[in-house]
This record gives sequence, C-alpha cells and structure tokens, in this order.
Amino acid sequence: MAKSKGKNVVTLSIMGLLVLGLAGFGVTEFGSANSSVATVGKTEVSTGDYGRAIQAQLRRFQQQTGQALTFQQARAFGVDQMALGQLITSAALENEAAEMGLSVGDKTVGERIQNMPDFAGGSGTFDRALYESTLRQNGLNAGEFEARIRSDVAEALLQSAIGAGIETPATFVDTLYSFARETRDSSWLRLGAGDLETPLAAPTEADLVAHHTENSDNFMRPETKTIRYALLAPDMLVDDIEVDEAQLRTLYDSRIAEFVLPERRLVERLAYTSEEQAQADRARLDTGKVSFDDLVAERGLELSDVDQGDVTREDLGEAGEVVFALEGPGVAGPLPSDVGPALFRMNAILAAQETPFEDARDGLRLEAASDRARRMILDSRTTVDDLLAGGADMALLAERAGMEEGTIDYNVTVFEGIAAYAGFRNAAANAQPGDFAEVVELEDGGLAVLIVDTVEAPVLRPLDEVRDAVTEAWTRAATEAALTAQAETLIADLEGGQSFEDLGLAPEQSNDLARTGFLEGTPPDFLPRLFEMKEGELATVTADGDLWLFRLDAVNAPPLDTEESRAERDQFAAQSAGDFATAVLNAFSQAIVNEAGVELNQAAINAVHTQLP
Repeated sequence: MAKSKGKNVVTLSIMGLLVLGLAGFGVTEFGSANSSVATVGKTEVSTGDYGRAIQAQLRRFQQQTGQALTFQQARAFGVDQMALGQLITSAALENEAAEMGLSVGDKTVGERIQNMPDFAGGSGTFDRALYESTLRQNGLNAGEFEARIRSDVAEALLQSAIGAGIETPATFVDTLYSFARETRDSSWLRLGAGDLETPLAAPTEADLVAHHTENSDNFMRPETKTIRYALLAPDMLVDDIEVDEAQLRTLYDSRIAEFVLPERRLVERLAYTSEEQAQADRARLDTGKVSFDDLVAERGLELSDVDQGDVTREDLGEAGEVVFALEGPGVAGPLPSDVGPALFRMNAILAAQETPFEDARDGLRLEAASDRARRMILDSRTTVDDLLAGGADMALLAERAGMEEGTIDYNVTVFEGIAAYAGFRNAAANAQPGDFAEVVELEDGGLAVLIVDTVEAPVLRPLDEVRDAVTEAWTRAATEAALTAQAETLIADLEGGQSFEDLGLAPEQSNDLARTGFLEGTPPDFLPRLFEMKEGELATVTADGDLWLFRLDAVNAPPLDTEESRAERDQFAAQSAGDFATAVLNAFSQAIVNEAGVELNQAAINAVHTQLP
C-alpha cells in the first residue's frame, strides 16, 4: 500500500511541523483523506502534507522578512513549486528505502516518539494521554503517525549512508584554503580634482549636449503610469473620533512602565571564571598599572562585548546595590553576577524619569483614536468591495465610503503622497490599463483603491530639465578621464624605477588585506582588482570623480603550521565535505526521482490551492 509522505523526523520535529502547519489558518483538511497531489513510484504525497508544507514556507518567509504574504503573492516567488519539489524528493527517498527493504524496528520508533518534546507532560517525560490527544487534534491516529515515523527514520538512514564517508581531497582543500586566506600588502593613494596639474575647464553647451545624448540611460524618466485612486487612511478620521478620558487613564495605567522609568546606570561588566582572578585584576586596577579598557583587551574582547547598556538596580541582581551606591563613574567589584564574579564599570547615571498623565494624554489619545480608526476602516472594506462590484468610480467611493480621490503620475522614483505607502507602490507596479480596480491594504491600516488610465513609455528627459545632473555627471567623468591620463604618466615613471617619494607622493601603506575584506577610503572594486594583480604591478580604479593609484607590494600566503590555522583548515575541509555530500545526495535524489517516475494530480493540487488564504 502506498504511504503518505511527511517531513524528515531527523532534521525537523514532526509534531512541530504539523502543529505549525495547521495553526492560524483555519484549515485542517486539504481534500479527502486518501487524496494525493503526486505519486513517486509507489509512494504518495498527500494533499495534507502539501498544504502544510506551503503554509510552513509562508511562515518561514514571514519570520525572515517580517512581511506576511498571501498564497497568491507567494506563488510569484515559486513557494508552491519549492514545497512540492521538496516533498517529491523526500517521497523518492522513502520509495527507494522501501524498495531496498530498509526499515527500523518498533523499539526505535518508540524511542523516537517518547523523546519528542511535543509529547512531554508536566514531569518532562512522555505522556501517553498528551500524545493521543495531540494526534487527534491534528486528524491523525497513532498507527498512521508511527508508520510515518518508521518511514522517515528509514529515509534518514538512506540519506546518511549516501553522504557518509565523503572526504575532501587534501590538494583541493589546500588550494582553496590558500586562495581564500591569502592576503595582500599595498601602497596606494587617492587623487581628486584638486590634484589635477591643469584645472578642469567648465563644460560647454556642446559638451553637455553630447554627454546627455551619449549617456541617455542615466537621464530617462522611467515608465510612468497615470493612476486614479481613492484613499481612506487612519489620520483622515482621528480628528473626528472622541476618546473617553477614563479610557485614556486606563491605557496610561496599563503602560505605566513606559511613563515611569526608574533610575538607571550605563554599565559594562567583565566576568571571570574565579573570584581569585577577579580580585587579582581589581588589585592591578587599583594600583593604576592597568585600566578597565586594558583588562578588556587582555581577554581578547571589545568594549561592545562587555557593554550592558542602561540597566536598573534589579537588572544587576546582587551587584545592583553596590553599583547604584556609586555617586559617579567608577569600577565596583568583584561582585556576583549570573555568569560568575565580575568587575562592573559604571559610566553614567541616568536619573529617574516620569511622564505625568497630563503630558502623555495627547499621545495616548492619538494612539487610541488611530486604533479605532483602523478598526473602522477594516469594517468599511465590505462597503468598498460592494461599491466596486456595482461599478463605482473614485468619485462615488469618496461620496459613499468617505474616501479621498486623487490622481498621480507614478513611476519608481515617486515616493510622495500616496506613493509613500509601500503597499500602493507594489500594487501600482503590477497594475495595467484595463485591470479591474484593485483594493490595497496599506501598512498603517488604511485602504486604497487604484486603477491605471494610461502608461507612458520611458522617455529621455529634456536637457534643460536635468541640466544640473548632466553637468555634475560630465564634470565627474571629465575629472576621472583627466586623472587617468595624469596617472598613466605617474605609472610610467614608477615602472621606470622612480619611487612614490621621488615623485613627491606619499602613499598609504595597507598590509594583510583580506580578499573578502574592505579597506576604508577605497571604492568597492579596489580589493578585487588588487587580488587580480601580480606582485609589483601598478593599477588604477576610478569612482565618483576620484582616482586611486595603487601597487601590489606583496602576496602573503596563509600560515599552515599554527594551531589556529590547522583548526581553520580542518573546519574548511569539513565544510567542503559537507557541500560534496549534499551535492551527492541531491544527484542521487534526482536520479531516483527520474527512475521512479512522478505522476502529478493537478486537480488535487488546485484543490489545495483554493483552500489557502
């Protein structure tokens, strides 16, 4: 009998996925119990697993970006295809394990389930009643769930066997490690318009006309849409909303911690593993032999590592009384802390602050009124939809729904007015003439309705409209060209045997530059160019009207015989082996998918899609 495919139990808690996949969407079933969206060999991908996988992807996106997407929006990013592809790959591995007769016993399955934190009761151990209750709530029975665990563990064993024992060849590791960890020493200097031997003349009209024409892409007006819109925003309603004084007082009392701040201290904490070490450093500090900054540096730390920010007496626990007894900046301790004995440096006293209700009233009133306005706008959404369904234009929306109508010439450079809303900009970018009026929910809780009347293709702005920008661009380009010609002479002199000093130049010296680093005072392409050069070679790069002339002084091979470098190389080798193992597993998975064959049930896929928000 074909089996329903779930997530891998080794890499992700099954129950965590199930609960996450079902929570918050009001959807607990996707099609019938026996339906599937795909079959790989003899193994099925159920509609339930497909729906939950998409929902998990949506929540992962929201957690990473802070932005919630509807399913239709997410489809533009290929979320449905990613979810289905992952499930098909996993089903292929399960199918292969079944074909090989790979399985695990009841004891292993039982141990897996009993160790899942989702089924731990109040005592921290497996709770049979909680286990059965949780399964029932998610539409599963023990037999189905245990079969799923059994197949997932078998699949994990197959994956482990495929990726086990892969090692990265030493030559490969040494070559890539040396490439990644080599550093460069360089002499460089920055030249600007003030370093030109002959000052740059002002551009003529012919210069500007030519630059405007030859660089037309830089002076185009983007595609511009003429959009009619209707807007209903909270700030359009708040002035007419009455807020009861008692409600404001209750709101103030509920958030009293925001308005009454206790005395605080700006504190740094340097913790120790033993009281003796802390006392010894305190003695050195008291004699003036070292400073608190020195003690931090001796431990290989930065001040940011020991900074506690502004803290209250309670935040410091047992150390709070002593630290708050200091009448000015100073060091206290050693004192106990939650990470061991520590020295505390108090840098400043922040006096207690209290914002009376009378001072907070206006702000609280605005918050309460804005919140009520957002609820009113949400309630009006049905009215707006009904009016649009009846053919209402923007004027009727303004009359019947209290919206504000307007027109805007919108392109990607416009951020004023209604275009300040990201929701409006996203909708405007996709809208086209002839589309039905679209209702957009705005980030402040407002609503907008928009329709595109015309679209004007990108067009070159007239010179008089962008004269200042063209003049600035011409000056920048002409300066870089003049500096480049001047630098060619300098390079010839340097290659002829003269030094920077002979030429009256004082270059910067920067050593041990890393390939992936950044050198302050240089443009982004400085280091990539430096790492392409041969030792002793000279080169230039230009940016923003300046020129950098630099020489590669030395190529420094990374050390290979220190404990730190050996550990780093071993980590590099392990990471490379992991990458190889992943590539092998991906290739194997694709091969067995191709061999087993995939049958898609588009009707079931569409049925799942219709149930997603």
